[in-house]
Amino acid sequence: MKRFILLFTTMILVTMAAVAKDIKTVVVTTTPQMHCENCENRIKNNLRFEKGVKKIETNIEKQTVTITYDADKTTVENLLKGFEKFKYSARVLEDGETVETDTEEECPNM
Repeated sequence: MKRFILLFTTMILVTMAAVAKDIKTVVVTTTPQMHCENCENRIKNNLRFEKGVKKIETNIEKQTVTITYDADKTTVENLLKGFEKFKYSARVLEDGETVETDTEEECPNM
């Protein structure tokens, strides 16, 4: 009986390791920049349909979009291409990089 329990437990652990997902996060900034809640919603509502996307967080103040995704299902390049589908472009931010808000730019979602 002890052998059965040990074997069963080992099988479960091996199965869990085999199906573990490679979840990653990338931080991007967009062009045009985000100006309002409509901009945020446009990004979130369109990106959520990209394959592998798990979570999207936007920050107007910092001009960032943080995307949590399953690296087994998509790549950063595919996520960046996803922005083009709704007439935005995006680029990955380096660690510690900040983005200044362009006060001259008009909001395209108003």
